[in-house]
Amino acid sequence: MRHVIIGNGTAGIHAAETIRSLDSEASITIIAGETFPPYCRPMISLFLEGVVSRNQLRIRPPDYYDSLRITPLSGEWVRNIDVKLRRVLTDRGREVPFDRLLIASGADPRSIRAQGSHLKNVSFLRSESHVRDMMDALPYVKRVLVLGGGLVGFKAAYGFLRRKIPVTMLIRSSYPLSMQVDPFAGELLRRELQNNGLDVRVGVEAVAFEGGDRVREVHLSDGSSLKCDLVVIGKGVTPAVSFVPADRIQMDLGILVNQRMETTEPGIYAAGDVAEHFDVARNTRWVNALWPVAVEQGRIAGANMAGRTVNYAGSLSRNVIRVFGLDVLTGGLVNPPREDGYEEIASYDAYRRRYRRLVFRDDVPVGLVMVNYIEQGGVFLSLLQQQRPVGGVRNRLLHPSFNVSQLLH
Repeated sequence: MRHVIIGNGTAGIHAAETIRSLDSEASITIIAGETFPPYCRPMISLFLEGVVSRNQLRIRPPDYYDSLRITPLSGEWVRNIDVKLRRVLTDRGREVPFDRLLIASGADPRSIRAQGSHLKNVSFLRSESHVRDMMDALPYVKRVLVLGGGLVGFKAAYGFLRRKIPVTMLIRSSYPLSMQVDPFAGELLRRELQNNGLDVRVGVEAVAFEGGDRVREVHLSDGSSLKCDLVVIGKGVTPAVSFVPADRIQMDLGILVNQRMETTEPGIYAAGDVAEHFDVARNTRWVNALWPVAVEQGRIAGANMAGRTVNYAGSLSRNVIRVFGLDVLTGGLVNPPREDGYEEIASYDAYRRRYRRLVFRDDVPVGLVMVNYIEQGGVFLSLLQQQRPVGGVRNRLLHPSFNVSQLLH
């Protein structure tokens, strides 16, 4: 059996390891556009910050491919999938035949429409090579501009602040981490960021960049301008599906998959940031571009590619992050649509800066925000994942003495 995997991120390598554990004789080929060995993408911000080295990004040993008898095609980008002839075509003219195919190509960073975005030192924070380019530019950087107040934007800003480089963050919405937290928590985060030296500007975005070979100035939508030597674009990601034949493999935002992570084309699977499956809290199809979700889906896809029948129940969005003096944990649907069926409870201790908020749909918790009070956070996330009704204890859930784990038995 010839297994081909597009992408050597965490979904791809966990799929390959699962296949090998179940089939010692199968042929496994991994096609990877990046030349760097499998690495922990969430840690690239720590590389930027300077607390880990480039080699510490690796998540597998140097002999990884040889030990599992995997054929790596590094530095090759997939250009097309010939579904009828069962082969993958790369930018080097290579044709790679397959019996089972996994699309684990991850996601591409969202671009912006601002003029001059082609200038040098206007970059994304998505890959190891992006960080290396930023590190090379550091000697010339006096001020950084970060576009976007999401997780990527915050991690970039934090990394440069730790290097004592002034940073301005532009956020189109009214508060940072607007996809992860509610407005009240967002305001707590905005104040914390500003109190720690980050210049946060909300409701504004970049419209044009100027400079010679490198960016030197940015013009903003409010008519003002700002000097900067490096720009980090953190506007989110979109599934990397440019090479996927839409006439044969059904897509929406991502590639649609069933419970076995199989696409609408038999024998072709998708996992990780590129796959659109089911979100248990939102109760609809969703792309959860998260590291642990990619691990789960990669393993499920690998098992099914190897001939087992294993179903995936669905994913849950969740994030844990430290924002200077604030610990933040979120999960599920934190900003529900304005319609009947959703209720919310919240508590706030201003002295300790502790905030908790739960969102319910028909007595089932579907959303969670915790700030500086994340004890039992993992248990709360399990409650969301299992979609358990809470009955008459709803108003006791936020009390510090309540043992949430009793609801899981």
